[in-house]
Amino acid sequence: MIAAPPRISYPEGGNAACAQVEDSSFWFRHRNRIILDQLERFPPGGTLWDIGGGNGFVSSAMQNAGHEVVLVEPGESGCHSAKARGVRNVKCGLWEDLAGEPGSVPAAGLFDVLEHIQDDLGFLETLGYALRPGGPLILTVPAFNMLWSSEDDHAGHFRRYTVRTLSRVLVEAGFEVEFASPFFWPLTLPLFAMRTIPSKLGLRRGVKAETTAKEHTAPAGVFGRMFANALDSEQKRLKRGKCQRFGTSLIAVARKAER
Repeated sequence: MIAAPPRISYPEGGNAACAQVEDSSFWFRHRNRIILDQLERFPPGGTLWDIGGGNGFVSSAMQNAGHEVVLVEPGESGCHSAKARGVRNVKCGLWEDLAGEPGSVPAAGLFDVLEHIQDDLGFLETLGYALRPGGPLILTVPAFNMLWSSEDDHAGHFRRYTVRTLSRVLVEAGFEVEFASPFFWPLTLPLFAMRTIPSKLGLRRGVKAETTAKEHTAPAGVFGRMFANALDSEQKRLKRGKCQRFGTSLIAVARKAER
C-alpha cells in the first residue's frame, strides 16, 4: 500500500537554511516592504497571527512597524530564531492545535506557506473558521507553474499560483478578495533562465547553499542600480493599489465574508 503524500511538505532544515540568507537577502527585504505597504492599505484591526512564520523575519518587521503579532510555527528552530529576533509572542506548534474559538482571530498572515499545504482549500476553510467576520488575511505565494524548477521540488511546494487560481480557492473557502497582484517582476526572466530551463534540462539538480546565497545577493554596479530602481518602482505601484501582470510571487489581501 502506497502511503499518502504528507499534508504539509517542508524540507528538514528549511528554517535553518532560510536563516543563513534572510538578513542579507534583497528578496526577503523587498517582500517585507511589499507586505508592510499592504498592511498600511488594509490595517489588520487587531492582532495578526503570522501562521507558519518560520524564523520571524516577517513578524519582526511587522512588530517593528507597530503591529501586534503572534507568530505560529511548528519548527522549534524557527521559534528559537524568532524569539532571538525579538518577536514577543511566539507559539510553537501547528495552527490547527493552537487556534482559539471561532471568530477569535482578528487577522492572519500566510507568507509563502500555502504552497506547502496539499489541501489548500481545506486549510483556508479552517483558517476562515477562526477568523472573525471581516477579518483580513494577507498572503504571499510563488507565482506561475511555468516557472517551476528544482527549487520548488526541494522546497516542498505542491503548486505555484496565478491571480485567478489563488482568488478562486480563496473565494471557495469563504473569503472576499480585495487585492491580488504578482510582484518581483524583474526576476521573472532571470528565474526562468537560471532555474526553470536548467531544471527541465536536468542541469540543475538539488539546491546548494552557496548557490542560494548567491541568488539572494543583489547585483552590483550599474545593473544593480537598475535592478534596485525597478524594485522600488514596483513597490510604489503596488502601494498605490496598481496590479501587475508578471512576477515570480503573488501577494493577496482577502477578508472573511461577513455572512
